[in-house]
Parts: sequence; C-alpha cells; structure tokens
Amino acid sequence: MDWLVSIAEFLVDEILSQPAYLIGLITAAGLIALKKSAGQIVGGAIKATLGFLLIGAGATLVVGALAPLGEMIQGATGAHGVIPTNEAIVGIAQEKYGARVAWLMILGFAVSLLLARFTPLRYVFLTGHHMLFMATLLTMVLAGSGQASWVVVVVGGVLLGILLVALPAFAHPWTKRVTGNDSVAIGHFGTAGYIAAGATGRLVGRRSRSTEEMNLPEGLRFLRDSMVATALSMVLIHLVMSLVFLGKVGKEAAFKAFGENGAAGASGVGDYVMQSVMQGLQFGIAVAVILFGVRTILGELVPAFQGIARKLVPGAVPSLDAPIVFPYAQNAVLVGFVSSFIGGLVSLGLLAWILHPAFEIALVLPGLVPHFFTGGAAGVYGNATGGRRGAALGAFVNGVLITLLPALLLKVLGAFGEENTTFGDADFGWFGTLIGYAAKAGGAGGVVLTLLIGVAVLLGAVVVQKRVVETGWDPGAHRDALLPPVGTPAPAAAGGDTAGTPVTYGKIAPPRGAPKPPPPPSPGR
Repeated sequence: MDWLVSIAEFLVDEILSQPAYLIGLITAAGLIALKKSAGQIVGGAIKATLGFLLIGAGATLVVGALAPLGEMIQGATGAHGVIPTNEAIVGIAQEKYGARVAWLMILGFAVSLLLARFTPLRYVFLTGHHMLFMATLLTMVLAGSGQASWVVVVVGGVLLGILLVALPAFAHPWTKRVTGNDSVAIGHFGTAGYIAAGATGRLVGRRSRSTEEMNLPEGLRFLRDSMVATALSMVLIHLVMSLVFLGKVGKEAAFKAFGENGAAGASGVGDYVMQSVMQGLQFGIAVAVILFGVRTILGELVPAFQGIARKLVPGAVPSLDAPIVFPYAQNAVLVGFVSSFIGGLVSLGLLAWILHPAFEIALVLPGLVPHFFTGGAAGVYGNATGGRRGAALGAFVNGVLITLLPALLLKVLGAFGEENTTFGDADFGWFGTLIGYAAKAGGAGGVVLTLLIGVAVLLGAVVVQKRVVETGWDPGAHRDALLPPVGTPAPAAAGGDTAGTPVTYGKIAPPRGAPKPPPPPSPGR
C-alpha cells in the first residue's frame, strides 16, 4: 500500500497541485481531441503552461512588493493577530494529514468530472492549488471531528467535487457580465466575495460610470495607462506608510523592513525612501506580468476546451484562477485592492472593539496578498454591475468577508486554530465553518449532516444554472438601461494598452487580444 500512497502523493504534489502542468495537460488533451498536428499540440501546451508560469511570476513579484508594506502597516498600527495565509496553514497541516489530503483531492477531482458530465453543471475546475487548499481544509475539519480516515477521504472527496462544479455556477451570471461571453468561468474559492461585490454594485452603482472610463485632465493623460497608474498609486502608498513607520519605530527597526532574516535592509533614510519607491514600481511590473500571462493562457486554453467539450464533458467551461478577470477592468483591480484592504481594516476594528471581547473571536489582520487578488477580482465584478461605486463598495464588502469569515473558521479548526495563520479566502470561511460545526456531531450523524450540506449546495447550483445562467439573466441589465445606449462614445478610456481609444457604455468589453468566444453549444447541452 505504501507505493499507492507514494503515487497519489506524487500526482497531487507534483502535477495536480501545479496549475501550470495541469493547464498544459488539459490544453494538450483538448488539442488532441481537435485533431491538431503534433507541433500544434506541443506548442499550445507549452504556451498555456508558460502563461500560467507568467501569472505565478507576477504573483511572486506581488508578494515580494507587498511583504515590506505589510510589515510597515503592522508596525505603524501596532496591530497583532492572525494573518490568513493559505499556503502557510496548508504546509502546517500536510505534516499530519498529507496522505489523506492526497487521496481526498484525487477523489474530489474525479467526482467533479462525473458531475460535470452528468449534471447541468458543465464546469471543469482547473485551479490546482485551490483544489489542494480546499482538500486540506476538509481533511482538517473532518479528521478533527474524529472521523475514520476512509470516511474523511470519501466524504471530503464528495464535498470537494461538489464545490468544484457548484461555485463556478453560482458566480457565472456575474462572470458572464464581466467577460461578455460564456467561454470561461471563475474557479477560485473567493467566489462568495465576488458574488457579494457584484450584488453590491448592482445595488449602489446604477448610474456610476465604469472605472475604465475616467475622464482625466490633459496633464494627467499618462494615468490612462493602467500600468503607470497602478505603479504610481503603489509608490504613493509605500512612501506614506514607510514614513509613518519610520516616525513610529525609529531608523534601526524601520530599515530592517527591506532586509531578509532581520538583516539591515537600508543604509540610510535616503536609501530607505528609494527602496519604498522601488517596491511600488515592482508592484506595477507584477500586475503587468499577470495580465500578460492571463492573455496568453486564454489564447490557448479556450480553443483547446472545445475539443474536451466534444469528447469528455459536452459544453464544458474551464474554471480558472481569479486573475483571469483582471484584463477586463484593469483600473478596477487597483480600486478593488485598496477598497478591500480598507474593508479589512474596518473589520479588524470591529473585531478588536466588539467581537473579540464579547465572543473571544481572534483578531484577523488584513493580509495584503489575499486583499490584492480577491479584492482586485471583487473590484472587477463590482465595476461590471455598478461602475466606480460598485468597484469600491463591492470590494469593501469582500474585505469585510475575508476578515470576519476566517475569524469564525478558527473556531472549528481544533488545534490548528491556535496557529498564527489560517485560510484566507471567503469560501474557505463559510463552507469550512458549516462543515466543521456539522462534523462536530460526530459519528454517522456528523457524516449525514455534512453530506446534506453538500447536497444543498449542489441542488442550489443546479437551480441557478437552469433558471439563471441558461435563461441569460444579466445582473447589470438595469444599469445598461440607465446609461447612454451601447455605442455612445464615452470619455477616453483609462487603462491597458488602448490609451486614446474610445470605449462604450454598457457591458465591459473583452480585453484587447482576448480570444473569440467558442461557437454556441449544441442544443443538447
């Protein structure tokens, strides 16, 4: 049996948990199904893999640019508490539950493919690292309730498979509003935050113009390039926080913010200030790399999925990571990041002032990385239904969710709740908490309750798919009716490589260079 465990761990750790490899394999399978030549298959698979590696490279740059800023904010505000970091809590749990996580993830992915094939939920979840994160969470809460290993794997695998097809369905009306077509879905466990952002935008932004339609004075035309605007905004944020941090903790401690392993990172005040500037510029580069990677992966994966749809899952829609929506409203990404972070700070104040003293709920510090990725995506969703107000307030709501939900999740993680980190994105919080409390019933009762929650989520997703997605409901249609007709020239566009190109009101246009949507599905879908 040890060799079977080794094989399962290899598949999970080295292939399925590596999104780039998974995307490359899926792309190759799709191109094979389309009967492309060997050169086209190899080239398409490599290009799709490189696209995801570009996204990862950009994400690494984002983390590097935000790490010193996070330390400055914590030092300047004096806040201490739990910092949600998916990778950290997964790494801690792997030492105890590695084999069970491996089998659970493999079973969950298989269940999701069966559900995609035989239910209306034609979504194939391709964000491999998030599959690993959710598999780890389910293992932790089920094993922590005392369930046998085989029960943890089977029940957790079924729950994971349900989530992989259900959550993209819940978000798909909002995702179609963002992308303008049915070619991709969101495959990321921040879905609750994106739906909340879209719903908030629908409520507050009926006449608010898009973040991409900023009418800037002539002297500020350079800000229409989103890479420049993002870099400049982050330079200003870094400078302000670095100076506040310097004034509060002094030179010796402040200079170490840019060092590694506690070493002095700045040689003087001038060097300290300029390193802050450089971190902001690096952030702008990181966002540009992510956007290029997204365009690259879309160009290869969407056509390849037509082949998979014909062979394995007719009408399949690929469910991809959060940055897949970034090119559709690049200014909204920055607005969403800042607004989500502000929502996290406000929620931290609520925890410290009321919830922690009254209910002993842990203080959850706003982590800049989850606020950037989920907050940026939430800004895009909010902008799609509510323009600038929707982007700002929708992402603020996301920030509240990814602060309060992780605090609740800590209550069901048992001994892992004592760690200084936890899962950060919204779906880990709400689903993990529900499953954790259901599993606490223990024995057969706990199994039944957890499966009932899974069935409820699945049935809810089927209803949304049949009655909302397939009927073509547009959550932003009311906004389109209030704005000038589609085709009316709007103020000069803000962001992207289309500076100087007029845009139109109504639905957000696909990013420049994005692939054309696939042909309409067959009537039998």
